[in-house]
Amino acid sequence: MTYVRKEVIGDCVLYQGDCLEVMPTLGAVDAVVTDPPYGIGITKSSRLAKSRGLGGKTWDDVPADLTSLPKVPSIVWGGNYFDLPPTRAPLVWDKNNAGRDFADFEMAWTNLDMVARRIVFRPMNMDGGKQHPTQKPIAVMEWCLGFLPNAETILDPFMGSGTTLVACAKLGRKGIGIELDPDYFDIACKRVEEAYRQPDMFVPAPAKLKQEAFDV
Repeated sequence: MTYVRKEVIGDCVLYQGDCLEVMPTLGAVDAVVTDPPYGIGITKSSRLAKSRGLGGKTWDDVPADLTSLPKVPSIVWGGNYFDLPPTRAPLVWDKNNAGRDFADFEMAWTNLDMVARRIVFRPMNMDGGKQHPTQKPIAVMEWCLGFLPNAETILDPFMGSGTTLVACAKLGRKGIGIELDPDYFDIACKRVEEAYRQPDMFVPAPAKLKQEAFDV
């Protein structure tokens, strides 16, 4: 077995394991929407990570390996940190910082056949509380899914706190998430469960949660 845990929550499947080992076992997916580790050591200096007992974790010591991602429509946040092909359609999240001390915007690389787009969204409360150093607002990930109208099953191989899957749950998409870190995996499961407890209109109720464990 290639994963430690597997949780099925509604139409979302969450794997705790190494994405390079889990991805080859998955069936076909329609798109990738992800925010991988950039390799800039952000968790070591993040006040948020330290305050939540997650400081010093190895989540962002080295950049993620993107070579094994499925060849499907893809949106990769922080793509400017990776050696990816040129894109004609970057996505930009303008944080409307008003002079605050973090980055004014973040960029996502895409392989989509469209023009560049921007969303202006100031993350004042980060959907009730930020739980991951690079967590994106749910509204930003829902915006991303809007550029993939025909994608039924979305893969996030670097799931983190699960925002991509939360957006999938709210929009009635199927989501597959993979996360190596057990603490962030637990956070993602709780957030996806909560998304299904507070569904948007026309989103079906989730199936009963199932858990699979792998004894190592």
